[in-house]
Amino acid sequence: MTNSVKGAGGGKRERLATAAAKVLHEQGVEKTTLADIAREADVPVGNVYYYFKTKDQLVEAAIDEHAGALRGLLDRLDGMPGPAERLKALVRGWVDQRDVAARYGCPTGTLASELDKRADGLDQAVAALMRELLDWMERQFAALGRADARELAVALLSSYQGISLLTNTLRDPALMKAEGDRLERWIDGLA
Repeated sequence: MTNSVKGAGGGKRERLATAAAKVLHEQGVEKTTLADIAREADVPVGNVYYYFKTKDQLVEAAIDEHAGALRGLLDRLDGMPGPAERLKALVRGWVDQRDVAARYGCPTGTLASELDKRADGLDQAVAALMRELLDWMERQFAALGRADARELAVALLSSYQGISLLTNTLRDPALMKAEGDRLERWIDGLA
């Protein structure tokens, strides 16, 4: 998997993968061109083909970028003292990104929705990423002693994806803030 490298300091392949994740989130898979990604990465468009032969390879690299970012986040959260604190910090991280969600939606959720319409394996790659987050949440609820840990994890992820969709559709970041506050109270009530 590709490591996330921000800015012009990374190698061209890494810059292209990072740019792909950003541009695909902002424009969608179908609207994004290789030239858009090259421009964002500050790489000549002809060089893109040296690293990625197809647009689908760039989509796969974007999924890898999302996976790396998720794993980094989960590693940081795992350093927190308890499962309730970890879950609430996850929710606060989502809320902190509410302006981005209002404009473009959830990066992984929108990509998953778009790729679900294809049957080329990329849909399964992004599904695996969602499953990884769901499994992590389940472990947190289980650590709280909850026998219904899987159901609670599904409820939490569903709440986030739903509020991301509403926040984006209505272009209202306050919706995500209100739902984040409610989810933190809900987690406190479960602990």
